Amino acid sequence: MHDSIFTKIIKREIPAEIVFEDADLMVIKDINPLAPIHLLIFPKKQITTLNDLTIEDSNIISKIILTATKIAKELKVDEKGYRLIMNCNSDGGQTVPHIHCHLLAGRKLKLEA
Repeated sequence: MHDSIFTKIIKREIPAEIVFEDADLMVIKDINPLAPIHLLIFPKKQITTLNDLTIEDSNIISKIILTATKIAKELKVDEKGYRLIMNCNSDGGQTVPHIHCHLLAGRKLKLEA
């Protein structure tokens, strides 16, 4: 498996605006934001798609969601609202082969499919 762009960011081979980092996760600002707040939350372990998750990865998925809610509270968008999105494979909109969650907020978001 080749390193994804996120793995290269984790290794500091590619610069990014890091919002949060711990032993398991990294959160960065999206370079092409779709909302005033558009963050990407991803595990340091490179997991290609949601289909590749195993029961052993359940803690990391929980941590992604809990980190997103914590950041939403810190950014004071928890009350007005925010959106979490995870895409899977090309028809689902996934463009990076490394699972990640988009946190979008800062304006009224439209429902789109």
